[in-house]
Amino acid sequence: MGFFDKFKFSKLKEGLTKTKDDLFGKVNRLIKAKGKIDDDFLAQLEEIFISSDIGYDTAEVLITNIKERTSKDKYETEEELNGLIQDELKKIFAQSTSEFKTFDFNITKKPYVIMIVGVNGVGKTTSIGKLAYNFKNAGKSVVIGSADTFRAAANDQLEIWAKRAGVDIIQNPKSSDPAAVAFDTVKSAVTKGTDIVIIDTAGRLHNKSHLMEELKKIKRVIQKITPDIPNEIFLVIDATTGQNGLNQAKEFSKAMEGLTGIILTKLDGTAKGGIVIKISQEMGVPVRFIGVGEQIDDLQEFDSENFIKALFEK
Repeated sequence: MGFFDKFKFSKLKEGLTKTKDDLFGKVNRLIKAKGKIDDDFLAQLEEIFISSDIGYDTAEVLITNIKERTSKDKYETEEELNGLIQDELKKIFAQSTSEFKTFDFNITKKPYVIMIVGVNGVGKTTSIGKLAYNFKNAGKSVVIGSADTFRAAANDQLEIWAKRAGVDIIQNPKSSDPAAVAFDTVKSAVTKGTDIVIIDTAGRLHNKSHLMEELKKIKRVIQKITPDIPNEIFLVIDATTGQNGLNQAKEFSKAMEGLTGIILTKLDGTAKGGIVIKISQEMGVPVRFIGVGEQIDDLQEFDSENFIKALFEK
């Protein structure tokens, strides 16, 4: 692990402190106390999983798999028990099939269009700013489309983040049509040969059907320029909302065909980091990024290996 990777891992560990102390602190204490896997151990482990927002269904899958493995092989030492639980957790995570794995990925066709959806207040604007910053740092040209035309404050905030990230932004304060702003953004990117387009969208939930129709319209309109965009649709969820965040994910997934990933914000502010595991299991949609702090470089590409390692490492 190079210096930069070690720095990122250190930030990840720091950001997951509350979850580590709660969920995996309890797991480690259980392993120490019991020292072997029996029915009582499994019952207590399942209770820990459920209480940490991993949820009943996902906990049941994990316990069933652990029980099956321990019926075949002996796990006797603390290290072996710990390793077994980590292995089973890693298997839960949904995998991305996108060509975009890291910020410096090779773009085969420009522009690469990312649509950001989610309800207001979950951290959409800051996530967009952080994504733009990371792409710019990786040598990509970026333009942000400010298509949340219903909130002047959102446009103002997005402009501030665009300046911080050092990227272009397209706004149209005179237009109340989000699809028109998205269209202008993609059209500009095509003309200029821009690498990455990130489109912000509205997140009002007072009328769900209207919101979802609006998001579908944005997709239809930008597809008039290039039929196979957006390349990604990322849903932003606030990790501190727990089950409510998962319910939001299900609403958007039903309405938005082609959801490709989750951006999970504010993980550093909750002990309920188990929601990452629950989302992967129940949604079948990969967590692509996690927010572990307020700084512009605190949005990390999600790596399930590092996530589990950060939670279990002593």
